[in-house]
Amino acid sequence: MGREAIEVVKLSKKYLTKKRKGLLRSEELVIEALRGITFTVNYGEVVGLLGPNGAGKTTTIKILSTLLLPDSGEVRIGGFDVVKEASKVRKLIGVMLSVEKGFYGKLTGRENLIYFGSLYGLSGAELKRRVDEMMELVGLKELEAEDKLYEEYSTGMKARLSLARALLKDPPVLLLDEPTLGLDPMSARKVRDLVKSLAFREGKAIIYTTHNMFEAELVCDKILLINKGLIVASGTPEELKKKVSDIKTVILQVRKGTGNLNAFLSKLTDITIGNIVTEELDVNYIEIKFNVRAAEELLDTIIRLLTTEGLSMSSFKVVEPTLEDVFIYFAEGKTS
Repeated sequence: MGREAIEVVKLSKKYLTKKRKGLLRSEELVIEALRGITFTVNYGEVVGLLGPNGAGKTTTIKILSTLLLPDSGEVRIGGFDVVKEASKVRKLIGVMLSVEKGFYGKLTGRENLIYFGSLYGLSGAELKRRVDEMMELVGLKELEAEDKLYEEYSTGMKARLSLARALLKDPPVLLLDEPTLGLDPMSARKVRDLVKSLAFREGKAIIYTTHNMFEAELVCDKILLINKGLIVASGTPEELKKKVSDIKTVILQVRKGTGNLNAFLSKLTDITIGNIVTEELDVNYIEIKFNVRAAEELLDTIIRLLTTEGLSMSSFKVVEPTLEDVFIYFAEGKTS
């Protein structure tokens, strides 16, 4: 197989829905879930689709997994067209759409995997071997959960079993839709570590959707920032942060009950980028966080505003932009 596992070219998808107008009337509404996105994923690479709910992440995964037909564009996996050669594509992919969908509560975890393995064409000693390997790989053997009923599984166990099912036929391409959603920190870390290992050690091509910026930075080799059906920026986490390198985050702590906080925040909006976030730290202090361009040149202005409004500052910190700052910047329609 060549290095390019997934090729997506000008992929578009619209949904028709209805919007209520008054008590008895409604009108048709067209939602553009995908608006001509293009990207590639190589073998041995984890590519993150990062965006808020409704951005188009799950729609993309469903089209790639042959569960949904696109309106236009082309998608090839392993060189095969997902529409014209869907049966060949299905042999190459493992899909995780939800940690809880499609399993049978009255079967054990092992029995569920045996059932799905038989649907995938596995049988006999090979099926038993693969089920045992997957149970151990995802940590269910360690938790002594192989022969526990699925309906007794915790959310973390269900996520591990769902990943085991996606891996059962040893596919070269994995499509994972928010695989750590709702998991406790330990289970989420186990899933992340396993995903990285599958790409690095086994050379699998992996698409990993998430709205968690921290997670994307930990897991993904490359990130596609998607918003309202468009890829608004792409690159490694470091490359994306460099695109907004002149933007810095300022974090102030001011003492409660001193000066006019509302007046200060109002004047601050003239020099900030995006929202200003305030948080009560304790009974004495409030933290104010905001983004600015050319922070060094604005320090005097910010301090002057604090002094003018009579606020007592306890700390002042300037930090590099996070991946979340990058996403907010591009999601607001900015260009690099």
